[in-house]
Amino acid sequence: MALSTEASGRLAGLLTEHAEQLTQRWTEAIAASLRGRLSHAELRSQVQDLHRGMVVAGEGGVIDLESERAAELRAVLAELSRGRARQGFTATETAVSIYALKDVLLELMDGLPDDGTRLRDFVDFSNLIDKMGLFTFESYVRTRESLIADQAEQLLELSTPVVKLWEGVVAVPLVGTLDSARAQVVMERLLQTLVDTGSPYAIIDITGVPAVDTQVAQHILKTVVAARLMGADCIISGIRPQIAQTIVALGIEFGDIATKASLADALRHVLRLSGVDNAANRRVRREA
Repeated sequence: MALSTEASGRLAGLLTEHAEQLTQRWTEAIAASLRGRLSHAELRSQVQDLHRGMVVAGEGGVIDLESERAAELRAVLAELSRGRARQGFTATETAVSIYALKDVLLELMDGLPDDGTRLRDFVDFSNLIDKMGLFTFESYVRTRESLIADQAEQLLELSTPVVKLWEGVVAVPLVGTLDSARAQVVMERLLQTLVDTGSPYAIIDITGVPAVDTQVAQHILKTVVAARLMGADCIISGIRPQIAQTIVALGIEFGDIATKASLADALRHVLRLSGVDNAANRRVRREA
């Protein structure tokens, strides 16, 4: 519910007439709740922006948080929420910064003459501040969700490195559970690295994968097929005895895909395929 034209005018007048006192007390109230985690200058700047947004909205005749006149106020609230979310403040600490205005208004209004509207005005002003607090909370939650999604994506990228082992040989050392989202990242990063390096061989090392089930095996096979379409052969390494037994029990077929017990074995296999081992042996025989 929006404030009436009369109540909006009275609030805008109150905010304007007592601007310095109100912003000072509001800043002090927020500073006390945050216990020095933000500087007084930064808090005062935020309070002044909020104060200006409320005055602009009130001068429009009717304060409605969803109206076009309140666009500046919504923008200030959203920016406050985003900043607090990135700085590690809780949603409660963020909302309390808005709700602190209630105590400041009550203190201010208690010192003014009562023309019979003071109680009703305070109730209406409190309802508006509640809406501002809820808007701030919702903005905070959206920002946190976005931050968490970005961090999850970054963790996926960090957990799926593609390294160059030798000229023409790259490897993907997998550690942990391989789900659909991570498998997609593995495939994209491997294919991009194959394009960037022109490598004809790729080793997918699953030494750090705790278990291989049908779903994990399908993800690995899809990655191998995608790499083959790019002209690269894949070797799977790190198949421990327990995983080998599980694969057999599940009836998973790797077909003609080369598999090795360790990353070192896989690298030796690739070097033989590329002719590096043969060239080295011939050089040793000539030197002998």
